[in-house]
Amino acid sequence: MTKARKTAHEKLETGQREIVDDPKGRGKMLIPRPLDVDAMIRKVGQGKLVTVDQLRERLAKDFKADFTCPLCTGIFLRIAAEAAEEDLAKGEKQVTPYWRVVKADGSLNEKFPGGVESQAALLKKEGHTIEPGKGKKPPRVKGWERAVGVAEEVPHDVRGKKAEI
Repeated sequence: MTKARKTAHEKLETGQREIVDDPKGRGKMLIPRPLDVDAMIRKVGQGKLVTVDQLRERLAKDFKADFTCPLCTGIFLRIAAEAAEEDLAKGEKQVTPYWRVVKADGSLNEKFPGGVESQAALLKKEGHTIEPGKGKKPPRVKGWERAVGVAEEVPHDVRGKKAEI
């Protein structure tokens, strides 16, 4: 008998937050919980954006670490996005606004559910203009630097607001 795959929500609820010594000697590294990443995304308001790097910096600051594991953050960002899509499939109107997370150069994330097309459509609904990708580079948000903002400090055990779709 095959084992049933975990849902994104089940994955979101797993794991423990840890601060470990970085094996490369760069200091203390935060291994966040998937819910930590989800909660931080929920703090990004409509019309605003946040880069993955800003999420990592903010998580590290809030939990008194030197930096946040980039691999775990990327994986947990995708889990949060997939959980939001599960919510939408169930008919929920309020979901984690994962589409507001862009790469360091303002480009869209190909690994989000629905790819860059879906992320672009959701960002356009919030008033952003999307520039087409050049060559192999994905599309990016025009003027993304003006829309970037890091969420204000609140405890991570409190779930932030969900966005309405």
